[in-house]
Amino acid sequence: MIQALREQQIQDGGQLQSLDDGQSLINTYNNDEAALQAVEQSVALCDRSHWGRIEISDRDRQSFLHNQSTNEIKTLQPGQGCETVIVTSTARTLDLVTVYCLEDSLLLLTSPNRRAQLLSWLDRYIFFQDKVKLTDLSAQTGTFSLIGPESEALLQHLGWTLPTQAHHHTVHLFGSQEVRVAKGSGLASAGYTLIFEADIAGSLWRSLREAGAAPLGESGWEQLRIQQGRPKADAELTEDYNPLEAGLWHTVSLNKGCYIGQETLARLNTYDGVKQRLWGLVLADPVEPGTSILVEDKKVGVITSVASRGDQAVSLGYVKTKAGEAGTLVQIGSATAKLIEVPFLTRSISTSS
Repeated sequence: MIQALREQQIQDGGQLQSLDDGQSLINTYNNDEAALQAVEQSVALCDRSHWGRIEISDRDRQSFLHNQSTNEIKTLQPGQGCETVIVTSTARTLDLVTVYCLEDSLLLLTSPNRRAQLLSWLDRYIFFQDKVKLTDLSAQTGTFSLIGPESEALLQHLGWTLPTQAHHHTVHLFGSQEVRVAKGSGLASAGYTLIFEADIAGSLWRSLREAGAAPLGESGWEQLRIQQGRPKADAELTEDYNPLEAGLWHTVSLNKGCYIGQETLARLNTYDGVKQRLWGLVLADPVEPGTSILVEDKKVGVITSVASRGDQAVSLGYVKTKAGEAGTLVQIGSATAKLIEVPFLTRSISTSS
């Protein structure tokens, strides 16, 4: 997969970046602003193949993941999916994952730097009597995201059948090759996530580019996810924070019965005990993650992620709940910034949860 795909991406102007785990990705196609405009006005194509893909199979697969994560998994039917958070016993965040329910398995899309940790974490909770099998599919599969308002039109132009009532399904390309097409871009923007066998990655990339999708590199994805508020592993998603603090209330069920971390999350919700919240901020100049957020010269939070766009910097940061709300002015270094809501985050649990 890598060679054929990389050849296509380098032809598109891609600049390769090596990762610590031996993988690589395209950091930029030297078109970041044009790609971000495509997200807003048409469609962009982002390679997320460096993200992890874990299959959970066998008889107890759904009850197992149900007990290990925050969302309702037992009731998922084939073709359905959801986001859920893998947490510790004290509800500290390990990763935000997307779950796709297939006929005979669950497919998890994990953060790039969490795959190995999650495999190890989940494996320790498989007991002798459990019928659960974990398989790392990351090397033999790939993932692309189509992001933008014209994503659906592009796929229809290619003759693809798109999910309607279902959250995801498969289409056949290049003969007998299957591509799983799922609603959602991975961000707050409209779009689709495509999961496929690795050997068609290059051909699939070329087809989507020829249909009009603008290539979006990792630097562009990073700008988007900060601007829209998607929390990232090792930045906003760490064991310092829980899913409610991270604005992931939509991934939490309090009515599904006992699961790891449930007691802590229920108590935080019942007693309004969320001590800090994740906010977006727009800065005049970039600062380093870890920079303190101040109100009246008192530290009330910390910047967790920053990305430059034009003459501004978009950022995310945790702020103590009692220190402010949307619109509150805060001090970051010598500059003033305002706390803003960002579209990916949620602040309350759905009544159906």
